[in-house]
Amino acid sequence: MIILGIDPGLRNMGWGVIAVDGPRLKHVANGIIRSDQGELGVRLVTLYRGLCAVIARHEPQAAAVEQTFVNKDAVGTLKLGQARGIALLAPAEAGIPIGEYAPNAVKKTVVGVGHAAKEQVQHMVRLQLPGVEFAGADAADALAIAICHSRHLQGRSLRIKAAS
Repeated sequence: MIILGIDPGLRNMGWGVIAVDGPRLKHVANGIIRSDQGELGVRLVTLYRGLCAVIARHEPQAAAVEQTFVNKDAVGTLKLGQARGIALLAPAEAGIPIGEYAPNAVKKTVVGVGHAAKEQVQHMVRLQLPGVEFAGADAADALAIAICHSRHLQGRSLRIKAAS
């Protein structure tokens, strides 16, 4: 199975693609879609087209998006929510099922601790995807989101097998 992880952001939308074969994970690709110029509508189109191109190139069977956490800056939270809408729209339009995970759930799944530092998350992603080179911190986060989704899908599959 190919899984696309998406770390939504209005300036930098991180993405990471992994291949899952049972318990084995393999890095496929990662990158950042940059949208830091122009009016909001133009920036959202840039994110959307970039994400659609990633989906067309890698043909994922599942996607995962990090949930938005509310911070003190209401305007910033709203703009992040708009970028998150693009992160949900592009895979949904392609017919790809989407999982959503809170930042602490991603950290707990990947590191084992819900309040892990970014450096800890990146270290654990490197351990689980040997040889990976990150396009940036946002791409590393996206790979962590994809890993989180793969683990949750595996857990769901095991529960279904145990129930039957």
